[in-house]
Amino acid sequence: MRLTVSSGLAAFAAAFLLYPLFQGGSWFWTSLGAVLAVMAAGLVSSRLSLPAWAAPLVALLAVWVYLTAAFASGKAWALVVPTRGSVVELGRLLGVGWADIQRFAAPVPETEGITLLTAAGVALIAIAVDLLAARLRRAALAGLPLLALATVPATILPDPISWPAFILAALGFIGLLIADGRERVGHWGRAVLVRRTTRATSSRPEARTSADTSGLRLSGKRIGFAAIALAVLVPALLPAMEPVSFFTFGVGGSGPGRGNSISIPNPIAGLKGQLELPERRVVLTYRNNDDKPRYLRIYALDTFDGQQFGMTDPKGTPQNRTDNGPLPVPPGLGPQPKVKTVTTNIQISDEIAKLKFLPLPYPPRQIQIDGDWRADVDTLMVFSTLDEAAGLEYDVTTSEPEPTPDLLDSLSGTRPTVDPRFLRLPDNIPPDIAELATKLTENAKTDYEAAVKLQQFFTGGDFTYNLRTQGHSNSALRDFLLRDRTGYCEQFAASMAVLARLVGIPSRVAIGYTGGSKVGDRWQVGTNDSHSWPELYFEGVGWLPFEPTPSGSAGQGSARVPEYTQPRPETTGEASTPTPGSTSSSADEPVDPQARRNPRELDREGVVATGGLPTDDSMPLIGQIGIGAGALLLVLLIPAGLRLITRNRRVRALGWKVAEPSDDLTARIASGGGHPSVAAAWAELDDVLYDYGMARQLSETPRALARRLTQQYEFDAESAAAITAIASAVERVLFARDPGQIGPMRKDLRKVRQALAATVSRGRRLRAVLLPPSTLRRLRGLGERLLDGFDLLENIRLRRTAAHKGS
Repeated sequence: MRLTVSSGLAAFAAAFLLYPLFQGGSWFWTSLGAVLAVMAAGLVSSRLSLPAWAAPLVALLAVWVYLTAAFASGKAWALVVPTRGSVVELGRLLGVGWADIQRFAAPVPETEGITLLTAAGVALIAIAVDLLAARLRRAALAGLPLLALATVPATILPDPISWPAFILAALGFIGLLIADGRERVGHWGRAVLVRRTTRATSSRPEARTSADTSGLRLSGKRIGFAAIALAVLVPALLPAMEPVSFFTFGVGGSGPGRGNSISIPNPIAGLKGQLELPERRVVLTYRNNDDKPRYLRIYALDTFDGQQFGMTDPKGTPQNRTDNGPLPVPPGLGPQPKVKTVTTNIQISDEIAKLKFLPLPYPPRQIQIDGDWRADVDTLMVFSTLDEAAGLEYDVTTSEPEPTPDLLDSLSGTRPTVDPRFLRLPDNIPPDIAELATKLTENAKTDYEAAVKLQQFFTGGDFTYNLRTQGHSNSALRDFLLRDRTGYCEQFAASMAVLARLVGIPSRVAIGYTGGSKVGDRWQVGTNDSHSWPELYFEGVGWLPFEPTPSGSAGQGSARVPEYTQPRPETTGEASTPTPGSTSSSADEPVDPQARRNPRELDREGVVATGGLPTDDSMPLIGQIGIGAGALLLVLLIPAGLRLITRNRRVRALGWKVAEPSDDLTARIASGGGHPSVAAAWAELDDVLYDYGMARQLSETPRALARRLTQQYEFDAESAAAITAIASAVERVLFARDPGQIGPMRKDLRKVRQALAATVSRGRRLRAVLLPPSTLRRLRGLGERLLDGFDLLENIRLRRTAAHKGS
């Protein structure tokens, strides 16, 4: 029975890992009831001694009855007995719950279907754990179904698993292993060389002969608690030597490959998080020489796996650093369109955290910025492996094509030279979505007309903007395009990009900000301006943004439809727009280069100026191995550093402090008072002996120790006198009523240390310096004291007194 209860507790403890996925707490109590039903069924199976294969069937029956009572009691007999109607109702709720999970982003609302699906899933995990641990006696294998609960939030959420939830789940699993160990030891029979319980007051015969397993339990607890502490603390303390990049569009999943220089957060998770902030926060401000708003792109997502858009790892070589001059030529831009050159000054807020990509108008041609920032050749995203964008001020010059509808129509039929990945789609795209793309563009004569028709499909009024829904599977994509047509900018952008690829137009999804709103002489961009839009490729012009998301109060407030996708207005008179192709110089006052310095650069500037490591991330393999070896050496030298600190504190010429007692004798000397220098000298001598492998015997008096060392190692007269003086001072402090005047002992201690060092090998002396055993002994003792604290849990229990028993 102990294993059955422990299995249920372990399953429920692991279920705590699911809490970030839900908005409320009803799933928690419903899942608790399901686990209790499994535990009750397991206890019944144990009581009736049912075979191992029958126990899961009993548990499934109990869970079925419980779920019927909780979700379909109105159609059940006597509220709990399943009927045909209750089975149909549970099946319907499961289908609704599965559809809701596909539609909503975490944290999901606790609909009845989602709650039922969660409780049933936790119950199945509990049944699997009970089968492996209590029936098949394979408690270690029971960790596999528990691990399945951990993989759900790990694959869906961009944030790491909460460490309190991890500790709780790990404690549940350790409790299961301890219970399994006790069961196994209890079946060994009479104890041999193990203390047995012999309390005469016990009325149970087995209490007088059963083996005492407390020592084994304490060992298991020590191992388990130490493993949990290491699992939580070590990742937090160690630096990330090789971060992995996850590029995802929407909830969960990862892009192709991994990065070797930069870790990028989930772009869409950050987008939705900013849009859902209760209060608007300023992200950045900018001004430009034509005083017009512009979309500021951060990420470009180019791969689609059937469920979500992802991003290919950016590549920034040293020659593509921003301080090396103009950036690479924008892909696809030819001589046909007129080009407008615009200079924009951007100021990033100090509150932006962990942003290693620059928000930029597209396409950037030159950037004036401090730090090591590099451009990806394919997408012109600008990123850094060393710096962050928070607090930065920089100038960016863009060469913006100004295509006309006539020009875009004339470019149709030109074979695109863009990478084929911008047209790639998986084979499992639903046929009705492909039919929709064909139907929408069947009357289009050119790719440009097809793109405009796709945009008009979304902006025609049949779609609704709503932050509360999103989906990332094929069924969710079909629902958005063909059924409910409700979503926010992420779904609009991804859907138009997919439709464009279906009709042969290269596409990708951009993540960043809209142009914001004008405040004073600058444009202000806030968290509510976070946005996603599609970019379509036309050979000769390059990548052009489109806007399928509704704008205004009923949509993304600051979104705007590009001019080249709108009917051209009839004009009379001179055009008031700037001359295309001209390079305008800003009339704004010059910006001091020092004012653009990122405050976070100042801490690193001193290191670079004094010959620190170069910022080039193209370091050869031998250099990376050297840095890793240096870091490992620093870690190994920690004990030597601690030993040096302790030694210097003990041998100070003035103000000697009482050192950490190494043993009982040192503690007695230190507690004698008035002579801390004697305690420090004795503690240092004890550590030197231990480091050289000459540990003092516990029964040895100071005088006996001095005599043995002098004779065994043949000390000369000065060394013998020095150790005799130390021993005499220690004995006087310990036993004399008046120890008298005790002179400085620094020279005596140095003389004894030199004499001892001369008697050991060079390897022993080197080890005493680099890896001193005395410090390792101290660290080991500290760890044992910490583990002993956990042992106190064994003594915290309620005991009934004899008086209570008599009553």
